[in-house]
Formats: sequence, C-alpha cells, structure tokens
Amino acid sequence: MTKLKSNNPYREGNEMTTVSVDRRALLCGLGVAGFSAALPAFASSQPLVQVVKDPDCGCCGAWINIMSADGFQMEVHEAPYEALVRLKEQRGISEDMASCHTAQVGGYVIEGHVPPHDVRRLLSEQPEAIGLSVPGMPWGSPGMGPDSERDTYSVFLILKDGTTEVFTHYEAH
Repeated sequence: MTKLKSNNPYREGNEMTTVSVDRRALLCGLGVAGFSAALPAFASSQPLVQVVKDPDCGCCGAWINIMSADGFQMEVHEAPYEALVRLKEQRGISEDMASCHTAQVGGYVIEGHVPPHDVRRLLSEQPEAIGLSVPGMPWGSPGMGPDSERDTYSVFLILKDGTTEVFTHYEAH
C-alpha cells in the first residue's frame, strides 16, 4: 500500500490510501463477476412451456401454477375454443387424445393435465414423438383436484405416426 498526500483539506491527516491489486486477484475478481452476471441466464434456462387455453377454463390455470411451481417458465396465450381445436389438429392431437389446453415445450406438444415429472422425463429421454397427452380431464391429475383422491389415468406418448402408447400410468387412491 502506498500513502499519498490528499488535496482534500477536510481529510484527517491529509493522506489517501491507494490499494494495489495484483493480476491474479484482478482476474479472479473478473471471473467471479462474469459468473455472477451469468446466473440470471442459468435461472432462465428452465424449460419454457407455451400454453394455449380457453379464457374461460379455470383448471388450465391450476395446471399452469403447478408447472410454474415445479420450475417451468410458463407463457400463456388465450384463444377461443374453435381456434384451440384447430391448433390441436395442426399439432397432431387426435380427438380421442384431446383435453382442455395445449402446450408446447422443447419441440413437443403437451396436451392436458400432464404431470410435471412426465414432462421432464419426456425432455430428458427425447423420444421420436409428437408429445404427451392426458385425454379428458381425469380427477386428481395436476390441476384437477387433489392427487390424494385421484382416479386411475394414463399419460400417453403420441408417436409421429399418430399411434399412442402408455408413457406413465397412475392408479386411483
């Protein structure tokens, strides 16, 4: 440290202290600053789920809240029922796989009240598929009442040829 004479007459002793920083400390500090600046990017790297729903559907909002609480970023768009039906057809969702809302994440379609765990599994495994569906609105699926009182239901994997297979099965309890 070097002590310099200060021009400030109010400074006690009229001395200033300068701090010298070596190159290693400077580079380390810059690295920490760079990492800190990147933290918001890590936080925002959670999967973005784009949901299209009917403005009058309350259970869709409950599913959106559950997905958000599980760490997904949610982007919600409202559309009239007729537009939503057309969107489902365009995305390869057959009438027997349809539910109340349609979402897209990571290039996959998520139809209805699919549990967050199954969406994460889909994104992790990345099968050759259109996406997942929970047809209808089964009681106890996310957003449709308590899990502790659920009906039996299945999450279906919709394959690119339009066929389906059970992705996950949930028993009633």
